[in-house]
Amino acid sequence: MIETPQPARAAARAFPRTPAAAGNLWSRLLVAAAGLPLVIGLVWLGHWYLFALVLVAGMIALHELYRMTRPLRPIAIAGHAGLVGVLVALQVSTTTWALGALLASLGLAFLLKGLSGTSGSATVSVATTLLGPAWIGFGLGFLLLLRAMHGHGRLAALTLLLAVFADDTFAYLGGRTLGRHKLAPALSPGKTLEGFVAGTAACVFVTFVALYHDRHTYLSIGQSVLLGVVIAAAAPAGDLFESLLKRDMGVKDTGQILGGHGGMLDRLDAILFASVAAFYTILAYT
Repeated sequence: MIETPQPARAAARAFPRTPAAAGNLWSRLLVAAAGLPLVIGLVWLGHWYLFALVLVAGMIALHELYRMTRPLRPIAIAGHAGLVGVLVALQVSTTTWALGALLASLGLAFLLKGLSGTSGSATVSVATTLLGPAWIGFGLGFLLLLRAMHGHGRLAALTLLLAVFADDTFAYLGGRTLGRHKLAPALSPGKTLEGFVAGTAACVFVTFVALYHDRHTYLSIGQSVLLGVVIAAAAPAGDLFESLLKRDMGVKDTGQILGGHGGMLDRLDAILFASVAAFYTILAYT
């Protein structure tokens, strides 16, 4: 038997030859090339432009979540109302009113569950309903809060998005080319320790470069590096959290709206954790 040399096997993993795998890679590249400039442009503009993007993305992601968890019977009307309420409150007011919107959706979910008379556990149904606006609503809402930070909000929001994108991209490439050791096989068999290291290095580097020019007026070099480490830890945690839900419900992707990237929720999972972590890290500095 002739054994394939190690470099050739690594190249085969990095550049898949099967039509399906190659098509998936090209799909990911095309979606990223088309979507990233649009997202960066709307984050640059901020205000209601960014709110519109966040609202649309959040509603699609929430729909995917409720479709995935349909056997648990979430009350979609209450969840969507809660998501809109949380995002509007964070856009025009404070987290206090956003919490109020979340609690209002909790009451609405209990009310609608009681009136519907459908079978299944009310506790599970309401808890699944509340997961949507709490996880997706606040995750995206903190991106709005980050963008609205006084003085350097635009820089902070753009840095977060670019760092998460770099983390995801280099984790994918590092895992494909160098991956040997599974990171969390029980949650996501495709993720490797080598990919995590590559993604972390890229995330910290991008954060450092993005904030370097303003090191004397905004975040110091040490603070920028620490922020990169925080984002690099939070983003994969968000990814693994969604993987846990998908494994629990027995699905691979939450949708196909973004081609090779899967569903909207598949694309947002890292940001939903990273935005909260980045906001509070920067808040601790100022």
